This record gives sequence, structure tokens and C-alpha cells, in this order.
Amino acid sequence: MPLNIVNSYLELGAAFSQTSLPSPVVAPELLLWNKPLAHSLGIDFSVNKDSDLLAQYFSGNRLFEKSQPIAQAYSGHQFGHFNPQLGDGRAHLLGDVKDENGQSFDIQLKGSGTSHFSRSGDGRCALGPALREFIMSEAMFALGVPTTRCLSVVATGQAVYRERALPGAVVTRVAASHIRVGTFQFFAARRDIDSLQKLTRYSIKRHFPEITLTSAALESDKLTADNVVDFFQAVLNKQVKLIVSWLRVGFIHGVMNTDNTAISGETIDYGPCAMMNHYHSDTVFSSIDRNARYAFGNQSSIMQWNMARLADCLLPLVDEDEDIALAKIEPLLRQFANDLQYYYYAMMANKLGIDEFSEGDVELVNELLKFMQDKKMDYTQTFVTLASNLSQSNVDEVLGNAKNITDEWQQWLTRWYSRIATDVSGAKALMEKSNPLVIPRNHHVEAILASTQATGDLTALHEFLTVLQQPYQDVDNTYLYQDAPRDGDVGYNTFCGT
Repeated sequence: MPLNIVNSYLELGAAFSQTSLPSPVVAPELLLWNKPLAHSLGIDFSVNKDSDLLAQYFSGNRLFEKSQPIAQAYSGHQFGHFNPQLGDGRAHLLGDVKDENGQSFDIQLKGSGTSHFSRSGDGRCALGPALREFIMSEAMFALGVPTTRCLSVVATGQAVYRERALPGAVVTRVAASHIRVGTFQFFAARRDIDSLQKLTRYSIKRHFPEITLTSAALESDKLTADNVVDFFQAVLNKQVKLIVSWLRVGFIHGVMNTDNTAISGETIDYGPCAMMNHYHSDTVFSSIDRNARYAFGNQSSIMQWNMARLADCLLPLVDEDEDIALAKIEPLLRQFANDLQYYYYAMMANKLGIDEFSEGDVELVNELLKFMQDKKMDYTQTFVTLASNLSQSNVDEVLGNAKNITDEWQQWLTRWYSRIATDVSGAKALMEKSNPLVIPRNHHVEAILASTQATGDLTALHEFLTVLQQPYQDVDNTYLYQDAPRDGDVGYNTFCGT
């Protein structure tokens, strides 16, 4: 099977990764294949003819020509506690390929066996988490959220042992790269400045080619202070877009450790993630987040913390004098905090049909969120309902009766209607663009995973995906997946996919 694969990360040197071959599996079977993604990556095939061959390649039983699999090294703060060596303990980077637009993407197998970084793990992945990552990442992509994606899920034909025996699988993840904040921490903790320089230069060339490198930097990895500062600013800009996108659709990552924070600004690691139903800023579902560190409303502040840890790593590259380096970096972090707040409220204003955000809209948004939290109103359904009932007659009726309105909700509606009354049709269009009709609700995801694993029948999963891939359109089966859980997700927990 032709695939023009290169090994650019391997070429950085032995300090960055360990060569490691995927462990063979007994009976690989292709369960899910992302045809549009495959096409964009130049992987041409016929499902009927090549299914068995695809299963061999994307289980790790067979390697693409020129692929030299590696396990990447990285560190990470996990729930605030630093671990100096983590790394790919159950994943193998096959290499990177260019898509139809010339952009490079990593091809990584996950659940493909042990590596130097496995510690005591078995290097495998159960089928449920593999299917979950496919569902969630495709849903997020369709929602317009920056994300890694899944190319395939291959059943292994052998069990994975956790609390009990579970069917095993290998999932293929496609990412702009797998460089994390923790990758920089790995070298910073070892005071390996040369490798930090090399990693930063590689990251600039791969993700931020708009940053102009001097001829000396191109030849020797030696970056200027301006190069490093520009790189940090570019990473911050990516994270603003990511966090605001999460908050727009009600996504809770669940494990925002620095090893799960990609400098590309993509969502990575769909283990303990979940979607919010009724609005509450303290919503958390991750079973391992016992102190709610990564609750829905904390995600902006945690990203600020994570970016400060990246800044720590970059300071020696900015200037040998830490005070001088801090003087250049700290203003960017302060602006980052301001940007997160500004773009959050601008996004929330868009969800209310307000195109040109102004300071007065902050109070309008905050009052709505407080009301939603107090009344346990569904986050997604509330905005869909507002948009679907938005017409000039609705506006005129509420505004015309404003003198007689005393109810808190009606008072808020009156202020909101007054805000959008000059362009009701434009407000409605903006709301429909900003607010999905359907999200991958937790109870539907769990039901699909349970039925698929119990029966082996993928029909329901494909029907679910068809709807999730068109979240802003009312298609035939959209209504089947719009309902909130009857129990409000009380007691619901998500788990790490290891």
C-alpha cells in the first residue's frame, strides 16, 4: 500500500525518542475507517478489497515502506505534580505524511504494545476507549473544534485485562504533531538547552512557518530571542482558539495535564472527556479528577497555568539572564489571560446572535449563565431554543409587553431582544452557526459503546456518527440524539483509557 511517509521527528536524534516496533496482534480486523481523512492523506484503497491489508497495517502487524516507528519522550505535570519521564507507553509514531494541502500530519498507532516508556503497563488499549476516541474526535472536528482525528480502529482479536477481560483494539491517531508542553519539559528538566533549541526550531518550521528564522538558526538550531518569543506567542494564540471552542460546545477535557497539551492547539487524549448537559461551571465527570482541578469553568485558568510551564522551559532560550527573559515573556502571559476572557465573551455574544461584542454584553452573558446554573437549564438546548424562537414577531411581542414584565427570565429576554432588534435575521443566522443542534451526549455515547461491544454490530455507531458529523443541520435522525439525560448525568464518571 503506497504511503509517502517520512520520519522527521526521528531525525531530531536519540534524545527525543526511542525506536520501538509495534507488538503483533493475533487476528486484526478493521472495524472503523475514516474515508474522508484517508483521502485527504493520499491513502487510496477499496474497503472491500483492501480491508484485510488495512487491518494488518493499522494494527502494527505490517509496516509501511520507509516507516521507522518510535515512541516519543516527554514529561508532564499530572494534576499539578511533575513527572520527569512519561513518554509513549502504548503508542508508536509511524512517521508523518503530507495531506493534499502540503501540511504534515503524524500517523500514530495507539494501543500497539509496549515501549521503553511503558513502565508497568501492557501497552494495549481496550475496544471501548478506541471507539470512544473515534466518536468524540470526529464529533469535535464536525463541531469546528481543533482536534486530533482517528483514521481507523482495528480489533486485535485478543483480550486486554483491566478490572476484567475486555476486547482489545488499536486506534490510529492523526495529529498535526504530538509535540506537547511536556515535550519541552522533558528537556528543560534535564537542562538540555541544545535539545530545547532543536525542538523549538523544529516546532517553528512544522507549525509556524510564518516565523522568520535567521540563516544562522536554519543552519545551527541557534534561535534568536525574538524567534522564541514569537513562537511562544503563536502557541498562546492556538490555545485561545482551542479553549474558546471547548467552552462554546460544552466540552470538558477531564485531564488537562501538560503532557496532554499540544502546542499545535489540538484537542488530544479523549479518555476522561465528557460533554456538559445542564449548565454549571463546576461540572466535572473525570473519575481521576477528585479535586475538580479540570472542571468546565477551570479550563481557561488551567491553560494559563500550562502555558506558564511552557514559558518556564523557554526562558533559557530567550536570555541567559532570567530577569531579562521574564521581562519579555510575562507580558505575553498577561495578555493571554486577557485574550482568553475577551474571546470567551465575544464567543458567548455570538451564541446570543451578537456580532459586534461590547462591554455591556458581559453582564448580559453572565446573567444568562447564572440563571441557567440556578435553574439547571441544558447548555445546548437553551441556545437552540432561543435561536429557533427568534423572529421579528417574537421580538416585537416581548418588547411591546415590556412594561408588564416582572419575571426574571422575561426581563432578561427583553434586554436581549433589545440588543439584537436592529438585525433579527442576522442574529438568527449567527446563532445557528454558533450553536450546534446536537452534541455527543454522554448517555448516548455510553449506550452506543455498550451495544457495540456487546453485539459487535456497528450499525448504531454509524448512524450516530452520521448525525454527529452534521451537528448544525437538522437531518433525519438528529432528534434521536438531542435529548438530555433523564438523570442529569448524576453519578456519571469517565475513565482514563489506559
